[in-house]
Amino acid sequence: MNTDHISYDAGRLRILDQTELPERTQYAELRQWQEVVEAIAGMKVRGAPAIGITGAYGMALAAHAAAERGLSGSGFLAELDAAAETLSAARPTAVNLSWAVRKARKEAGDLAARDLPAAAIADALAALAKQIHEDDVAACRRIGDLGAALLTAGCQILTHCNTGDLATGGYGTALGIIRSAWREGKLAHVFVDETRPLLQGARLTAWELQRDGIPYTLITDSMAAHFMRLGSVSAVIVGADRIARNGDVANKIGTYGLAVLARAHGIQFIVAAPLSTFDLVTQTGAGISIEDRAAVEVTHIAGKAAAPAGAKTANPAFDITPAEYISAIVSDAGIVYPPFGETIGALLKTQPQFATTRG
Repeated sequence: MNTDHISYDAGRLRILDQTELPERTQYAELRQWQEVVEAIAGMKVRGAPAIGITGAYGMALAAHAAAERGLSGSGFLAELDAAAETLSAARPTAVNLSWAVRKARKEAGDLAARDLPAAAIADALAALAKQIHEDDVAACRRIGDLGAALLTAGCQILTHCNTGDLATGGYGTALGIIRSAWREGKLAHVFVDETRPLLQGARLTAWELQRDGIPYTLITDSMAAHFMRLGSVSAVIVGADRIARNGDVANKIGTYGLAVLARAHGIQFIVAAPLSTFDLVTQTGAGISIEDRAAVEVTHIAGKAAAPAGAKTANPAFDITPAEYISAIVSDAGIVYPPFGETIGALLKTQPQFATTRG
């Protein structure tokens, strides 16, 4: 496990540029919150928990810059409002981003009401972002250990997109379960979907597993049904970008298809996500906004045309998996099972900190 892909120090946010992997390990230094927006929208940092953490650091950058410009009072808070609105809109589907940004803005408002100077508020927001980061690493470890208990010895897991260190504060959600299962001697093998169109599985998950010495096979997305039919897949484990009150899950495009295939082959389909991914305000998946991305991501691979010029494309970044296809949702606070409309609400009622960040 590595956690140095996101770090912050005195008005400088350093992130590992995931668009450059696996060819090169290159870091980007961000000093303005607007640069954070560009990094999130441009997928330099991605994965719901990771962009939530990055968004929180973006708010600290905004506060730091506003304090350096001598802003205070309503002018200072207005600057944070502008940053919060734009940061939250950078990737609208992942609820972790708006959750972390809203948490930071509330903290700033509370401290401003106590007449703290702008510089002190900026320091407090940096400390809050660091705490969100550390809490996520701890949450991922709990998710990993809880989820591993659902697996049997010799299991072979199929996973989609990237849900490891790079997508979180560290350790991972779905990949955290895989890591814990490997540590416990349960895991035999991992099938990694390439995850078109941006190949997060091929570029990022394979990179993480290879670095950690966990055995894997990279497959194209269209091969999943074949390996399920052969009996090569024990379980499908994926992450989530938003979980509605009824248990519907928004995740990387292609997740819904895997859930249908898993149901057809009698394979358990497990979702892994921290509490910050749950959205009790949104009742069902129908209420989740799905981000549409640029056509060039579909028509080109690594900058090279893979389709004729002028080809008509569609590029939704996520899809919705209905709750009925999900065997279990593993959170850092525990595992919930169907009927999710009841069990999710019951779980979150035991988490007072959850309610205070969803207002």
